[in-house]
Amino acid sequence: MFGYLKHIPGISPNSQQSDLPVLLPYQGHSAGKPEDLRFSRWLASSSPWVLFVIFLCVSLYPMVVMAQSKFTLEDAFYTLWRWLPFVVGSGFVMNLLISFFTMLIGTATGVLLGLGQISLLSPVRKFSWFTTQLFRNSPWLVLLFIVMLTFPFEIEIGDTIIPIPDWMKAVFGLSLPIMANISEVVRGAVQSVPTGQWESAESLAFSRSQTIWQIILPQCFKRMIPPWMNWYAILTMATPLVSLLGVEEIVTLSRQAMEAEDNHPELLIPFFGFALFLFFAYCYPIARWTLKLEERYSVRL
Repeated sequence: MFGYLKHIPGISPNSQQSDLPVLLPYQGHSAGKPEDLRFSRWLASSSPWVLFVIFLCVSLYPMVVMAQSKFTLEDAFYTLWRWLPFVVGSGFVMNLLISFFTMLIGTATGVLLGLGQISLLSPVRKFSWFTTQLFRNSPWLVLLFIVMLTFPFEIEIGDTIIPIPDWMKAVFGLSLPIMANISEVVRGAVQSVPTGQWESAESLAFSRSQTIWQIILPQCFKRMIPPWMNWYAILTMATPLVSLLGVEEIVTLSRQAMEAEDNHPELLIPFFGFALFLFFAYCYPIARWTLKLEERYSVRL
């Protein structure tokens, strides 16, 4: 019997093939075949000087291509200087306009939504919480695409046709996540007020609405300024997302300017570097001011 088990078809190495369905041993290689690791082995065994030479060649290739081109970097910066009024006056101003209107709408709706989260009415509180979490945890670009595709291009009221520009639809799309985050700022600021303030107002026969608007919110105003400014800076840096939807802001107009100049590769660094400088010069002072206000208005227990 044991001698028979030594010659099991499909399992024993010296056994003959069988037509019966047998279970063959599994042979798997988690790291793939040995020849799949040839480059990794060569990379690990190579000298650091060889890797440095390769990196140097790869780095010098764009410079060699630029040197062979008749369009120099000096010409690229001169081109940027000629297009500067167009890029800044019509482009970056549009980014600021979108940020202003978005923050205005998002703040107004976010305050109402944040107060709804602390409402005593259960349906209002649950709806406000669900809306806040929905738009707070959704990608901004996805919201922009949904708004751009669902909103009409124009509204007809009788014989009057009111066009809706793309930048206004972008404002509505960006207002949704800003509204949700401002709602959380308001809710957190209200709940950070000591409960003694509520009890004192109740002992003075203040109604809940009077307590919120006359006692609680005035104390929350200073606490909400730093995060509000922080979200405005984040929003301003996120406005170039609308360029993917065809809104003519600084990134879109920079691409149009480079296309008008035959798309020279040397134009990429001056144009987009200048856009980066504009956003940094605008948002960095806001960030520094936010830190100072946060330190000044911080709650000291």
